[in-house]
Amino acid sequence: MSTVSTTRVPGLTTRPTRPNPRKSKRRQVRERHWPAYVFLSPWMIGAVVLTLVPMAVSLYLSFTDYNLFDPPRWVGLRNYEEMLTEDPRYWRSVGTTMLYVVVAVPLKLGLALGVAMLLRNLGRGRGFYRSAFYAPSLLGAGMSIALVWKALFNDGGTVAGVLDSVGIHTGGWVGNPHLAVYVIVLLTVWQFGAPMVIFLAGLQQISPDLYEAAALDGAGRWRQFVSITVPMLSPVVFFNLVLEVINSFQVFTPAFAISGGDGGPADSTMFYTLYLYERGFTASHMGYAAAMAWLLLIAIGAITLLLFRTSRSWVFYADEEGR
Repeated sequence: MSTVSTTRVPGLTTRPTRPNPRKSKRRQVRERHWPAYVFLSPWMIGAVVLTLVPMAVSLYLSFTDYNLFDPPRWVGLRNYEEMLTEDPRYWRSVGTTMLYVVVAVPLKLGLALGVAMLLRNLGRGRGFYRSAFYAPSLLGAGMSIALVWKALFNDGGTVAGVLDSVGIHTGGWVGNPHLAVYVIVLLTVWQFGAPMVIFLAGLQQISPDLYEAAALDGAGRWRQFVSITVPMLSPVVFFNLVLEVINSFQVFTPAFAISGGDGGPADSTMFYTLYLYERGFTASHMGYAAAMAWLLLIAIGAITLLLFRTSRSWVFYADEEGR
């Protein structure tokens, strides 16, 4: 039974006021949720201060001429026009980055899937081999690993010596404009441990009954792989593909270390992010670098959206089988 409160004012007719159930419900929700907001507040403050505000400042700087020392001067779309129509090195950096993505991502995912399938059928020692193959991913593409890799592929390095011993005379890959980018590709492919672990987890979720039924129908290993493994593993392939494409467009440290920071030889390792760094911090054209960063963000977003749109035609989800 709800209570009714009245307000008595001399000379005025009293009107009963009833409690608003919507307001009381909202108040209860706020009281129940405020601890969550308190615990989330450090992350929310960090997201605003360390991500959203710098992004807004970067967007503003992309329309200015800013050299890190003088106040920014508004130039409108001049940075974007120069980038797209007057800067051949920009387009070389785009081409080098696209070549790297197109070559490195399929090789890395293919090797990761192949090793994962071998480990799935491995009995004793699977844990050891899984850890061994995952170790390069733990080391990461840091500066120290990139410098070691540079030494291996440099003139007089181990790779050149091994190839010379079998009659293949390529010289040092690092100094060869046609081979330098593949040094970075091989470094990326070598770190296939992270997608391998994800593939292995996906393979273990496929029911063995599917393979037994296919074998009874006379399907060989290749037919089982094409008709069972690939469709059932397609969500995992899609997940790894999106992550690797996004990460590949942002490669910087290996290119900086192996090229010495100048994208050489002959701009063959001038990746997009390395050229962005050069324009922003070496040439002090921070407005131009900010414009490059925003075009990179737009490009990655568009490619990711394209992958999601095309995934409808080749990614199979078990819960959609009956639809």
